Amino acid sequence: MEESVKRSSIQHDGTVKEVCSDSVVVSIVSCAACAGCAARGMCSMTENEERTIDIRGKYDVAPGDKVTVLMEESAGIKAVVLSYLVPFFIITGGLFGLQSLSVNELAAGLISISLLVPWFLILYLNRKKLDRSFIFTLKT
Repeated sequence: MEESVKRSSIQHDGTVKEVCSDSVVVSIVSCAACAGCAARGMCSMTENEERTIDIRGKYDVAPGDKVTVLMEESAGIKAVVLSYLVPFFIITGGLFGLQSLSVNELAAGLISISLLVPWFLILYLNRKKLDRSFIFTLKT
């Protein structure tokens, strides 16, 4: 019964870089959606980026071990909302609002983009609280 109620999670394969007393540092390679394309060598759109994640907790792993990093899907959705959707609505809302006030297009565009400064300042000031809400674990 508990298996059917189990929360869905986002998984990434990674490599253990460092093991500390209360955490594990894991490196994952973030691949673009087109990384499997046969023409990726000719295209400049592909991006393979190595990211390092600090996972709190004690795990029986050693540097070099291949592991699977898990994060709850709801946390992933929260990250998308905070980093993409809210800024999108700030920019479009500002742009349409300023356009309705007959502000010059260039000025409206620049002001709309500058409206992101307070949003990202809010995110920066709350980074520790946000960091605690994005919990990564290792699949055992």
